Amino acid sequence: MLIPAVLRQLPRDGWLLFASRFVRLFAYGSLSVVLVFYLVGIGLSEPQTGALLALTLVGDTLVSLYLTTRADRFGRRRTLLFGALLMTAAGLVFASTHAFWVLLLAGTVGVISPSGNEVGPFLSIEQAALAQVATARTRTEVLAWYTFVGSLATALGALAGGLVSQGAHAALTPASGYRPVVVLYAVLGVSLAVLFAGLSRMAEPAVSTPSSSTTSRIAGLTGLERSREVVVKLAALFALDAFAGGFVIQSFAAYWFYLRFGADPATLGSIFFWANLFAGLSALLASRLAARFGLIKTMVGTHIPSNVLLILVPLMPTLGLATLVLLARFSISQMDVPTRQSYLMAVVSPDERSAAAGVAGVARTIGASISPLLVGVMFARPGLIDAPFYIAGALKILYDVLLYRAFVTRRPPEEVDGATMPSRS
Repeated sequence: MLIPAVLRQLPRDGWLLFASRFVRLFAYGSLSVVLVFYLVGIGLSEPQTGALLALTLVGDTLVSLYLTTRADRFGRRRTLLFGALLMTAAGLVFASTHAFWVLLLAGTVGVISPSGNEVGPFLSIEQAALAQVATARTRTEVLAWYTFVGSLATALGALAGGLVSQGAHAALTPASGYRPVVVLYAVLGVSLAVLFAGLSRMAEPAVSTPSSSTTSRIAGLTGLERSREVVVKLAALFALDAFAGGFVIQSFAAYWFYLRFGADPATLGSIFFWANLFAGLSALLASRLAARFGLIKTMVGTHIPSNVLLILVPLMPTLGLATLVLLARFSISQMDVPTRQSYLMAVVSPDERSAAAGVAGVARTIGASISPLLVGVMFARPGLIDAPFYIAGALKILYDVLLYRAFVTRRPPEEVDGATMPSRS
């Protein structure tokens, strides 16, 4: 059968979580290709657009922190449903107004993805639920397929966003050609809510006994107690990685191709379709590499070369060469994602997984929310439009070095116990 054995073993809730991942990332991918074009088309300046995207990510951070640190107590299903409603509301507001402050409020309180990547409480809670229904042996492989499904959805969304908006230049106003993609984003938020409504008690965490220690107040705020130290260290490193990645989020990368080479939205949709498809395929190799070399070594060993390629993108003289290097970068860029997720789920207490993923995810969002402010300023100055690629690549390599030094000796239980055996070639 075409469906891998590890996925056939998942219960119905697991399939619903995979389906929600596909719907959500399709929405994110389609919006990210046209979002900067749309905002500029409705009258925002490039610095305003950068500020809006940055502050939108700040709002997502606060909402995600509140929801994910309480999801295991409030209920994962109810939290996911609420997040889907926030996504729908944000899409409707973005499609219906030009007012900067209204857009800022909607983006801050709602869920909008300017990068094509995960925002909101969804990823953290879904990771925790999937880690709960998978075994230690299959966890990394399940998360690798989960990453692949997201990358495939982002790729298809980017392609769809480019195709739907290709008539934008012939429209009465620049924004009108992009608005259908924004409306589609809101509609897919409703579809997401329908999927989450079908989740059962299997997706909920096992009931744990409240702690009576003096640290319980902190646990009440963050959802963490026993796992707090390791999560704080990882979250700080993830924030650095996300800060670097914020310089080259998909919305700005697409706009860079337009400024540098004059690429139209349909061309950009095709570029990022293949980029995200290659990224998803690379994630499927992660579980095999992790089985042979370990999670941390796989994360670092694949991430550094991808960031060298990122630095090379703006050095290419033509659209074709720049696209080729970008695709080469994406072909190995996502191997660290399922391994990073699996490592975090392995080294924290099972009943703190949603909170741990939430805190780590919020740290990433905080990091990513700062960079667009700087990128918007750089894009307003022709001599600086290449700088985001150099900054992102250098900072990401620094993250890899620091991660390796801090955690290479802290192996997850399945590697220590021998549950994860080297794969046969």
